[in-house]
Amino acid sequence: MNERPKAIFKEVQRFGFILRLFIILSMVAASAANGFGLYKMLSEPQSSSMLSIALLIIVGILFPVAMTMLFIMLKLETAVRQDGLYVRFFPLHLHFKRFSLDDINEYFVRTYRPIREYGGWGIRCGFGDSGKAYNVRGNKGLQLVFKNGKRLLIGSQQPERLVEALNSIRPDND
Repeated sequence: MNERPKAIFKEVQRFGFILRLFIILSMVAASAANGFGLYKMLSEPQSSSMLSIALLIIVGILFPVAMTMLFIMLKLETAVRQDGLYVRFFPLHLHFKRFSLDDINEYFVRTYRPIREYGGWGIRCGFGDSGKAYNVRGNKGLQLVFKNGKRLLIGSQQPERLVEALNSIRPDND
């Protein structure tokens, strides 16, 4: 059986409570308003086509509910195992992305400006030469610079521990 090595470091992060609450309440309000619109359309059937009713149900009610469920499930998972760094943004990434230390030129903890450098939180493409970012909260993270010049920032609430874990699996650390 193909079993992954045990995690030396593991961190699971979710978006902040206030942001999650705001998104959920916004989606609930949108669904409720559209539900009321649907009720009005159904109470006056002569002015409503089946297509407009179906579109209101799908776009106005089901889409906000689906987006709310997706947002509730979102989490950034980071793990260091003996064979590399693993990251996934579940449920957008069903499987972990593995980054081997052989492919990484350097890594370090840094403070960044999420909105100015990446336009916010989530899976983001930075401005200029910032590269990509996976982040959900805060302004600290692990900056990876790959041997091919690409950059990836992984947001973390424990960036120093993450670096310590990576240092412990470096080949020159034996």
